[in-house]
Amino acid sequence: MLRIIFMGTPQFAVPTLARIVSAGHEVVAAYTQPPRPAGRGMAARRSEVHAFAERAGIAVLTPSSLKPHEAQAEFAGKSADVAIVVAYGLLLPAAVLAAPLHGCLNLHGSALPRWRGAAPIPRAIMEGDTETAAMVMRMDQGLDTGPVCLAERIAIAPDMTGGELHDHMASVGAGLVMRALEALEQGKLECRPQSDDGVTYARKIDKAESRIDFARPAADVHNLIRGLSPAPGAWFETDAGGERERIKVLRSTLADGSGEPGLLLDANLTVACGQGAIRLQEIQRAGRRPMPAQEFLRGFAVQPGQRLG
Repeated sequence: MLRIIFMGTPQFAVPTLARIVSAGHEVVAAYTQPPRPAGRGMAARRSEVHAFAERAGIAVLTPSSLKPHEAQAEFAGKSADVAIVVAYGLLLPAAVLAAPLHGCLNLHGSALPRWRGAAPIPRAIMEGDTETAAMVMRMDQGLDTGPVCLAERIAIAPDMTGGELHDHMASVGAGLVMRALEALEQGKLECRPQSDDGVTYARKIDKAESRIDFARPAADVHNLIRGLSPAPGAWFETDAGGERERIKVLRSTLADGSGEPGLLLDANLTVACGQGAIRLQEIQRAGRRPMPAQEFLRGFAVQPGQRLG
């Protein structure tokens, strides 16, 4: 069994930590982002990793930075065999990367070197990729530039959402990390440098990107919707229901039809785009729960021939 420091913050990281604990490894500490204000009351909320680690009896540390000497000394003092990093959210200085006996291994959600950076899952879908991967790499000081140790390809189905890919990736990635730890224990973990070709960067999602522009080709609109579902969610504004309202679209599919961009073509929420059309399948009005298209139409007075957006 290995002495492990786990470093992660969101729900995406929890399946990996759970598998490590179940396997009997000694998790000497869980590093995660500090509690942040959240919800209507803006009360401080612990991260998902924080909550899981406390339930599992693991010591939790929440430094705002690992740059101070004191933070680095505390990290090194854990005498870990390896650190496992999954969507942690803080940069790791060279001293931290070098502290564990076998360095730091990172689970990344893309087919590196494609989609290095913060948002590889939504970016892959928004760009229309049909395949991605979960990868375990040995970290260096670059942005997701370290050598890749293990990889598992993942198909992206035509209507798969970012949330669905996220959950599948988290499960596949957890298994991949366990394989990496087993190989590490046996002295058989081999890591190979990434290619210099095909490098792309998955920058954080900007709020301005989430607005739907029906003047774009239907494939682009569909990929935006599914890539940003369930959060932050792609949206459009319309007064077709009588009052100006922001509508979030959580699920769609490509459809037959054409017309002026934003034109509602039928009673099934088929909307014309700059090229082709899409059918809106799951909708969320402001302050309400997500609902199927037909339920949305029962409470929103919109008819074929009207424009959305």
